[in-house]
Amino acid sequence: MDSFQNLALLENLYRLKSLGYTYVDPITPNIQTSLYSLPDTLGVLGESISQCYLCDLSKSRSQSMVGYGDARAELMFIDGYVSAAEDEEGEYYVGRSGVMLRDMIEKVLHKNVENIYFTHAVKCKPFGFQNPSPSECSSCAPFLSKQIELIRPRIIVTLGPDAYHLLSGDNGDFERVRGEIITFGDSLLVPMYHPLYLVRNPSLKKEAMRDLQTIKAQLS
Repeated sequence: MDSFQNLALLENLYRLKSLGYTYVDPITPNIQTSLYSLPDTLGVLGESISQCYLCDLSKSRSQSMVGYGDARAELMFIDGYVSAAEDEEGEYYVGRSGVMLRDMIEKVLHKNVENIYFTHAVKCKPFGFQNPSPSECSSCAPFLSKQIELIRPRIIVTLGPDAYHLLSGDNGDFERVRGEIITFGDSLLVPMYHPLYLVRNPSLKKEAMRDLQTIKAQLS
């Protein structure tokens, strides 16, 4: 069943439960209703994300990480998954990888983090150290697509292979596309290493710097 059908059914069941119902006949969802269309503003979309219970990740999170930054940003960064530190603090750019990403944006690209948009492909923290399941990832996919549609960034930067694969559907060798400029709808997509990977592999920072220069050139 479609994830948004699940959401509509849950919303209806919770409403009936609050009214005192203990049993209802089976519900047949009508996929043509407006319940299955996402909001056309980032603010209302963010409320839908923060109140989402489409998958089991809603049980492990402290909150959904909706996204942060300029709703009209020309540059959008997409991480794969919410980190434990982000979930715990409810903040972006936390930990060593967050500090490195901020430095990349402000010191290399000469952009303020307030003027870019940063979000995750999967909006809730995974269980433990596991990657989300395919069904959990697919539950979040419409939210990310809608964010891109509303923001309409000139350039999308995916951080690490997971973010790239989740956005593009390309499960090939990440090194084949890293640092390349790829047409993605009305935007340009540039996959690059995740900052945490660079923290653990500092010898790759030169490669990351070249990728950042590629992004910078496209912004000028």
